[in-house]
Amino acid sequence: MEITNLLCKALQQQSQDIVNAMHLVSTTKSLLQKLREDGWEPIFESVTSFCTSNAIDIPDLNSQYIRGWCKPRHKNDDTSMTMEHYFKYDIFTAAIDFQLQELNARFCDKTVELLMLSSTLSPKEAFKSFKVDDICKLVEKYYPKDFTDQEKIHLRIQLQHYELDVLKHFDFQEISTLCELCWVLSSSGKSTIYHLVDRVIRLVLTLSISTATTERAFSAMKLVKTRLHNKMEDDFLTDTMAVYIEKDIAKTFTTEEIMEEFYQIKNRRRT
Repeated sequence: MEITNLLCKALQQQSQDIVNAMHLVSTTKSLLQKLREDGWEPIFESVTSFCTSNAIDIPDLNSQYIRGWCKPRHKNDDTSMTMEHYFKYDIFTAAIDFQLQELNARFCDKTVELLMLSSTLSPKEAFKSFKVDDICKLVEKYYPKDFTDQEKIHLRIQLQHYELDVLKHFDFQEISTLCELCWVLSSSGKSTIYHLVDRVIRLVLTLSISTATTERAFSAMKLVKTRLHNKMEDDFLTDTMAVYIEKDIAKTFTTEEIMEEFYQIKNRRRT
């Protein structure tokens, strides 16, 4: 918890510094791995000292670990496990491995690269991180179907003009987020001139929403498509999940409003 605390605080900030947050992900992984390899002895000495000072019994680590009422899952399970082996590998190492797996799943190399490249669009600190090559790489690698080959060529040219125009324009000096950048581009009319750059910004803005929606969909599927509902059609499953995921919005609808909507779509008999 000491190691991951700094990363958790950085990710919980409303205005996140993506570059530094991704650096914290890397350092957190390294520190957890170091703790896994060399941290058992220091933490065991700390726990022993705490138990001694508070008159807490310390188990004999060389004694056999007894599973209690839990039976081994397989006949070949080793029943001669020592207490030290149990505490060191089944608890200490297993807990660290779980943390590392969670970080690797949520911040794999592709995710980190995507976030790092996306951060080059940020207007924070007068577009300090802006890089034409990185933005072109972002489009080429992660949004290849959203731009034609001709548009990718024009994008680089637009970015070169954008760098000399927008980055030094007075109206853009005080903004710090992509949302503000998108709004100012639109209100100033520059979103029409730099329409390809504007498209990239809007794609990046929808990234977090798309990821969150996907995660919520998978979580909802386990609750909606149960053993008793395993034969529902795809369309019905999609509609049911949409209602479940957006249940806060669905609660605002009344039965009369739904009936009226269907009635206006097609002639139906009201019951």
